[in-house]
Amino acid sequence: MSRTKTKDHRPWGYFVVLSNELEHKVKRIVVYPKKRLSMQRHRYRSEHWYIIYGEAVVILNDKKIYLKAGESIDIPQEAVHRIENIGISNMAFIEIQRGEYFGEDDIERLEDDYGRELGGKAIS
Repeated sequence: MSRTKTKDHRPWGYFVVLSNELEHKVKRIVVYPKKRLSMQRHRYRSEHWYIIYGEAVVILNDKKIYLKAGESIDIPQEAVHRIENIGISNMAFIEIQRGEYFGEDDIERLEDDYGRELGGKAIS
């Protein structure tokens, strides 16, 4: 097994999986300036986001929450959410997933800036 962690690139930035266990998964996620992830929700997991550096705005259901380095937010299972880098430099956060399944196909994409498929079972 390779101990090298590889970057998984997306149109908005990239992520590295730091830990992938039966009861949790941990990612380091970097979002490029003025980019955002899709509006989405997860059926099988909740998430906790801790901002390492940069500035972000999080949409959580019908709320808009501004976060900066050292701040965090909980994303409950089934909550509609998205994060956007509102700064001029990269923004990074740690995502801790807890639940019964952590696959990328547990993303129900509701809205996307990059033309990716909406709905469930979206892997790209």
